[in-house]
Amino acid sequence: MDALHIAGIRFAEALQSGPPWLEKFWTSVTSLADPKSVFTVCFPLAYFLDRKVGVSVLWIGLVSEWLNVVLKWFLFGERPFWWVHESGLASKELVTLRQFPVSCETGPGSPSGHCMITGAALWPLVTALTALASRRSRSLAAKLSPFGTYALLLLAVGLSRVFVLAHFPHQVVGGILAGAALGWGLQARTLAACTSGFFIAAALALLLSSLALHSLVIAAGIDIDWSIRLATKWCSDPAWLRLDTRPFASVCRDAGSALGLGLAAAFPLHRGERLDPRQRLAGAVLALGAVQGLHRLPQPADLILWYGTSFLKYAAGPWLVASLVPWLVLSLVRPRGSPHAE
Repeated sequence: MDALHIAGIRFAEALQSGPPWLEKFWTSVTSLADPKSVFTVCFPLAYFLDRKVGVSVLWIGLVSEWLNVVLKWFLFGERPFWWVHESGLASKELVTLRQFPVSCETGPGSPSGHCMITGAALWPLVTALTALASRRSRSLAAKLSPFGTYALLLLAVGLSRVFVLAHFPHQVVGGILAGAALGWGLQARTLAACTSGFFIAAALALLLSSLALHSLVIAAGIDIDWSIRLATKWCSDPAWLRLDTRPFASVCRDAGSALGLGLAAAFPLHRGERLDPRQRLAGAVLALGAVQGLHRLPQPADLILWYGTSFLKYAAGPWLVASLVPWLVLSLVRPRGSPHAE
């Protein structure tokens, strides 16, 4: 394993020795592909493209993130930014590596969450766009362009994670393969018609199973928070350590989002009317703005309150997107051809 890690360090050095403008590119890619974007950007946009696709994007995203947390707890994957020091490599050899504000992730490193969650969550969106392209065009290039873009995106995300020292290359490859497999396997079931009880039960299962698993691992004498200590020890700037990179922050996000889907199903503000293209565009813009505004609200400093507030925000997001925003759009934006249309 050390040989694999050393090869990964050399590859990261080669990436960081590239042209200076690439630094901005790679850090931007890794920031845009943060798993939070699945919940705050991809879901609102996909929902107003197609309701079933939107629900699938969110559901697959939250399930894959929860599985990613569990895998990380049991695989004990190192991260380059601390391994290079803990292994003694930095003191034995000349290692020219830099950290960035997005480097200091506090969870274990294997498999890559950015690659696994993004790859899984975008799968139903890519397949929907492929089907749409196939209906609209006979060109093979047009039909393959969604999956081509998907593959290039995951490649860019993987390279960006190696560049910022968040992951070794083998962790990135594992994340991409696991994400694509999960996306393919989970999209088969249509969840748009599931009851509120299903999503609420799923939220409880995700939260309680995580707490039980965490407690069992601690009871077995395993230090499950080892990665937090190493990240804190070796991060170049303590201000770069973020609570939202902790494993339990992901669990709160996943359980909260599942609950949010349940709330949207239990308390709809509209009767499921179809939106015309103009209303969909208005809905997507309004939903994106509402969710972004929600998550820009300040979080408390206390750790427990921070987790609780995060849970509530992610529970509110799906209800805003799937219930409140469609109701507002139907109320304010009349369909074309309506006698009340402007």
